[in-house]
Amino acid sequence: MKNRYIFSALAVTFLMTLICCIISSVCMEHIRKTSFYTQVGLIETIREKYTELSDEDIIDSLNISEHTEDAERILRNYGITEKDWLAYPNEENAVITVILCSSVCLLTGMLISVIIILCHKKYKKTALELSDYLSRLNHGDYDLDIETNTEDEFSMLKNEIYRTTVKFREQSENSLKDKMNLKNSISDISHQLKTPLTSVSVMLNRLIEDENMPEDVRLELLTDVKHSSTHIIFLVQSLLTLSRLDADAIKMKVENVSVSEIFNVCIEKTEILAELREVTVTHTDCKEMNLLCDKKWVSEAITNIVKNCIEHSYQGGNVILSAKQNKLFTDITINDNGCGIPENELPHIFERFYKGTNSNENSIGIGLSLAKAVIEKNRGYIKVKSEVGKGSCFCIRIFNTL
Repeated sequence: MKNRYIFSALAVTFLMTLICCIISSVCMEHIRKTSFYTQVGLIETIREKYTELSDEDIIDSLNISEHTEDAERILRNYGITEKDWLAYPNEENAVITVILCSSVCLLTGMLISVIIILCHKKYKKTALELSDYLSRLNHGDYDLDIETNTEDEFSMLKNEIYRTTVKFREQSENSLKDKMNLKNSISDISHQLKTPLTSVSVMLNRLIEDENMPEDVRLELLTDVKHSSTHIIFLVQSLLTLSRLDADAIKMKVENVSVSEIFNVCIEKTEILAELREVTVTHTDCKEMNLLCDKKWVSEAITNIVKNCIEHSYQGGNVILSAKQNKLFTDITINDNGCGIPENELPHIFERFYKGTNSNENSIGIGLSLAKAVIEKNRGYIKVKSEVGKGSCFCIRIFNTL
């Protein structure tokens, strides 16, 4: 916009200069003609009075640049000086030239002043519009009138203001969501810790108050205290891990790992649980497959899923780990033939502290949430398919590129 007004002022100046040149040329032409006819009259007078002079002599006398004091004296005797016009029409033409050129210059200045005033008003109007626009944005009106936008600087500024404001609004909304999530998480953590801590407190009070407690009862209470303490430690560690993942405080150490090696680690970690539940955990042949990931954390994530499958499998059930790979990604599936997950619960199973209808009473609903967070940190995602009474299939896809 600024350049447009500068170009307008320059165009007006150029146009007025051209007009001034034309006026000067026309007026000078009048002066030239007047001088010419004055000289014609002078020649006629000379020819009448001095017939012996030739035409060449007369012309030469008109072009003499030198002057004598006698010639000046004659003109001064008749009141004619160097400040006077010998041909009176030339004086009139000269005055007209000065007036017209002065008028053109004055008009040029006025037009440039008008352009500057219009420019100032335009900028002021646009500034007020931007101020009003900002006021509306601050009051929650995020409607952007695209039709009024042009390609000038103010429209670009308006668009940038809009984008910045929307970005701040999203950040504010996300901050509010984070606060709500933190509040809910603290509430859930308090609820999860309250029961085992209360249980531990009650059992310890019994141990302290009853000095004559039978040894077998004392041993049973101490065992329960140990189990509850282990449960609390596991819960705190899991929550701490999730918090570190949320804060991006855990950096994944990406390396080329054998998929078969990851499967063996997961089976080894769940071996005792599988024996207790009488569930068989196996994996298909995938020795030739390698995966770019953090071995420790991906193994932990898949282990949590395998534990979940074992806990929801019937006695004598099977959990099978398999993998397929192409140049773009690696698909890992964990299948079980257990009780399955109701369809209305599928969208929630990866939420923190969510416990389905078939969950174990000791479950805290954090394993699958942790697994999802880890998989996503390793450039992947997880989804689940399930049918009640037939089992579930967890599908993990991790992309091969960093």
